Amino acid sequence: MKEYKLHDGFKIPSIGLGTYTLKGSTGVRLMESALNQGFRLIDSAYNYENEGAVGRAIHNSSVPRDQITITSKLPGRYHRYDRALEAIEESIMRLGVDYIDLYLIHWPNPIKDRYVEAWEALITAQKAGLIRSIGTSNFLPEHIDRLEKETGVLPVVNQLELHPLYNQEEVLNYHKEKDILIEAWSPFGRGDIFSNETLAGLASKYDISVAQLIMRWHLQRGILPIPRSSNASRIGENLNVYHFEITAEDMALISDLSKPDGRLLDQDPAIYQEF
Repeated sequence: MKEYKLHDGFKIPSIGLGTYTLKGSTGVRLMESALNQGFRLIDSAYNYENEGAVGRAIHNSSVPRDQITITSKLPGRYHRYDRALEAIEESIMRLGVDYIDLYLIHWPNPIKDRYVEAWEALITAQKAGLIRSIGTSNFLPEHIDRLEKETGVLPVVNQLELHPLYNQEEVLNYHKEKDILIEAWSPFGRGDIFSNETLAGLASKYDISVAQLIMRWHLQRGILPIPRSSNASRIGENLNVYHFEITAEDMALISDLSKPDGRLLDQDPAIYQEF
């Protein structure tokens, strides 16, 4: 597993496992399988309601805790400073660990407008040793600029919806200039993307699956993809993407599939509210 170095000095695996909908004993088994196959970053959230399953999978696995990067996220209903600190402590307790490696604000909720207060709570929790690295999810550049202006602290990571049908090209340079790593949630986009003729043709050219092609496209753009799968064999396939390289011309063909309305759902961070 290759790694990215964050601007706070910590390193993070270049591919993570998304756990949305992975719950209960079935979820535990799938996450254990992912760890056994080489995944070392597990992405969860308070609102996924599966932090207990994540903690059980980590406890059951043979992988040492210090080799696993655990991510969780703060829900919008806990953006108030004191509530945010309580939510972080509760997540740690559910996970059954002493600290969380990477903790993100799940959505900015700009209409409610308490995300700066929530960010100050993350800074406090980091100083207290409850969190190793702090970041954001679904934040627009203007939200990040405000965090920097009012607190002096930039996120190390910003997790965004990003896939071939919504490539987020316009914000890549901003994040590179700020040295903020982009993580891609829903990196495959809609399920029907696997039958896309352009992607299928390129996958055949490189003798790989469409999923592997998309994973490699993310990595060559300097992005950390977080695929989710409920199939153990496909989980392993998503890691087997370091043995080939996509040409610049083919990278452009994939990026050109992007559409202005490529979002999976109508979740514009400028107005979307998540609690």
